[in-house]
Amino acid sequence: MGLRKYLKNGLIGAFALILAGARLVPDANSRGPVLFGAATLVAGTRSAVSVGETPTDGFLAKSTAAVHALAAAVRPLSHPKALESAFRSYFAYMAAHPDDVRKPLLYFVDYGLPSTEPRGYVFDMRALTILEGPFAVAHGRGSSRTQYGIPTRFSNASGSAATSLGLYLAENTYDFHGHTGGRSYSSIGLRLKGVSANFNDNALARGVVAHGAPYVTGNRAGRSEGCPAMEQERARRVLPELADGGMVFLFAPDQKWMADDAWVAASGE
Repeated sequence: MGLRKYLKNGLIGAFALILAGARLVPDANSRGPVLFGAATLVAGTRSAVSVGETPTDGFLAKSTAAVHALAAAVRPLSHPKALESAFRSYFAYMAAHPDDVRKPLLYFVDYGLPSTEPRGYVFDMRALTILEGPFAVAHGRGSSRTQYGIPTRFSNASGSAATSLGLYLAENTYDFHGHTGGRSYSSIGLRLKGVSANFNDNALARGVVAHGAPYVTGNRAGRSEGCPAMEQERARRVLPELADGGMVFLFAPDQKWMADDAWVAASGE
């Protein structure tokens, strides 16, 4: 059953009743709950806490509700405001561009954690559940000096091979081809449009995409060219669901970015 059909059938409300008070988060080495089966969603997600749909609801109230619903299950975090930054950005962008956000899915990565720890999640931002994760995610080779560790340098510049922080809109999927260890490989790719001005809005020109990669395993990730790459099998399952209207948020405890990214710093209702 596809995610669209799941949403169409209105099962989120039913899940909220069935799962009230329940918590079950998949570990880093499991497949986790897939995005397109109602039975799997019942078995593998936390209790659903629906966010109001009325246009008068402020995005700050929605982001606060999301933090309260998910913070206990998303651990560890590299910074106390990691989730708040992600959710505030998501709901602020959705309030400003409601026609762009056509799917209630957010792919979140905490790059303040090392690449040897699972640091990626996919959230259902309508039901406030974890659909996938935590799982390993790669960062750009231009963001760290060693193969494994915590990225410390972030860039929006072409040729930097660095990760770019901020909020992205998921566009279309395509056949991705890459190279690692002197060998070529193929995967699914998801084009990302960076919407954090001056921080990631060069993503399409740079070719920064989400994709699967053989150098990402269940418990660690090698380095990419700046892409938030995940395991091959997970990418085949997850990226088509994010495509054409989901969102991506790449976080790190970088003070300048946190202060200057307009979506992170959004403060109006």
